[in-house]
Formats: sequence, C-alpha cells, structure tokens
Amino acid sequence: MDDLLTIVVESNMESTRIDKFISNIYSSFSRTRIQNMINNGDILVNDKEVKPSYKTSAGDVITIEIIPISDSKITPENIPLKIIYEDDDLIIIDKPQGMVVHPANGHYSGTLANALLYHFENNLSSINGSIRPGIVHRIDKDTSGLLMVAKNDFAHEKLAEQLKNKTASRVYYAIVGGEMEHSEGEIIAPIGRHLNNRKKMAVVSSGKNAVTHFKVIERFNGYTLIECKLETGRTHQIRVHMAYIHHPIIGDLLYGGKKFEFLNGQLLHAKCLILNHPVSNKKMKFECDLPDYFVNVLNILKNKGTL
Repeated sequence: MDDLLTIVVESNMESTRIDKFISNIYSSFSRTRIQNMINNGDILVNDKEVKPSYKTSAGDVITIEIIPISDSKITPENIPLKIIYEDDDLIIIDKPQGMVVHPANGHYSGTLANALLYHFENNLSSINGSIRPGIVHRIDKDTSGLLMVAKNDFAHEKLAEQLKNKTASRVYYAIVGGEMEHSEGEIIAPIGRHLNNRKKMAVVSSGKNAVTHFKVIERFNGYTLIECKLETGRTHQIRVHMAYIHHPIIGDLLYGGKKFEFLNGQLLHAKCLILNHPVSNKKMKFECDLPDYFVNVLNILKNKGTL
C-alpha cells in the first residue's frame, strides 16, 4: 500500500482551506499538486472525499496517500509507445493493457511516465510533479486505450479544465457479464473509497458525484458489449458502476468480474477521445482500434454465442 500520512486539525488551524492547510505543513507539495490529489481522492477528511475549498474544523482527521518513491526523479526508459497524434502542445497515446500510467507502490519502472521521459525528455508539463510528467488524466493498468498528455503547463491546465467542465468526452467499450435489459441508460451513483478495502472504490453516500452513460452495442448468451461515456472521471468509475448494477466487466476480478485464463485483466478499452485543442481550441476527435485480445473474445462470442 502507498504510504499514508495522518493529520489531526488543531483548534488554532481550523477554518482554513484544506489545500492551503496541507501546503503550510508540507511545503514540498505545491498547491496545484495538493488540489489534484484532493480531486483524485488521495486526500480524505474523516474518511470522506472533499473539495479543495473545504474549510478545516478542529478535530478533522486528514489522511494523505503518498506514492512511496525514494527518489523523486524517475528514470527514462526506452519503452515503445503507440502515438496516435502529436504537436507542440498535445500528445495522444494508445496505452496497452498491463502498463501502469505512473510510478506507484510496486511499479517503479515500465510505466507510461518512464516511457514519456525517454521519448520527450523535458518537453512535458510539470503540473502533476516529477513522477507524473505530462500526465493529465489516468486509466487503470489493465484498461487499454487513449490518454491525453500535455507538453507544457498551459496545455495541461486547458486540458484539465475541459475534463473538469465536461467539455472533453471519453468513450469506452466493455464486455460485461449478463445480458443487459435496457438498451441504454445512465448510472448516477456517488463513488468513494471502499469502507473496508482501500485498494477498491465503491458506491458510497459520502463519495463524489459520478455519472456514467451506457449503450448496448450487441448482446450475446450471458454477455453484453457496451459503450460507456464518462460524464465524470472518478477512479475505477466504469468498473464500479457496472458492478453496482450487477453487470461486472469480464476479467475484472477486483469488482466481481468472471475470470478467464486467457485474459490478463478487465475487458475495458478507452476507444474514443473528443477534446478542443488547448491552444487553437479546434475540436478534435481521436479513435483507436480494439486490441487483439478484445477482438478475440468478441469473435468467440459471435461464433459460439458464449464463452
């Protein structure tokens, strides 16, 4: 598990914005980094997610998850990248299944961040710190597909703003267990840390608002191919929401998906990304093919009707 720092707010420090409160204690953390950690759910108050503007109260228990990197600098590694698009401000990457986006507990090399440093050196934004160079948003290790990377801080801020304001769209394909009854719909359920397992997320009343739109692409015997569009971007959002409605993603063992020996993780792929260019503001749409292992499962379902 990541290192966990705990702070109890004393009476002389109450009524202070939480991002300012933490930056006063840990001067090595920039306010921007702290705000990103709060938005990512890495900082909790009384085991609940809050906004950066939250005002502290005496007795509040603040927990901060820190990625335990002994050296704040990560090593560039010559790892091949599938680059869908690149210009002076923006990079679009098609991340393979099995690649971690940035260094974390148990994954100090072989990450997308290591690869980005090798291929783009210092030509990456610094807003998210030295261990997340250029990385505007994340997808899970075993989720494949499109990611936006910023080459400079201005582009990073503009792209992050689009995600926050929901003007950027992310569309995923997934194969879930069961034949979904409704052809389309939306799941509106708040997501936060699982009460008993900090490695999991869950639908909890104290969580942050989360909205996932889904549409059935094709039904099979006991399985359904769906398209999901994120309105919000909570950690593990699609995985949690699909498990919540009793249609877990195939191969997602953390959230109850069925295990198959020929799968190395969940069948979830970030297939489409729509955004406005951070400088020109031109609307851009990027798409990538489903990976081979995903297509192989679809072929089995189409030919045999089931797995």
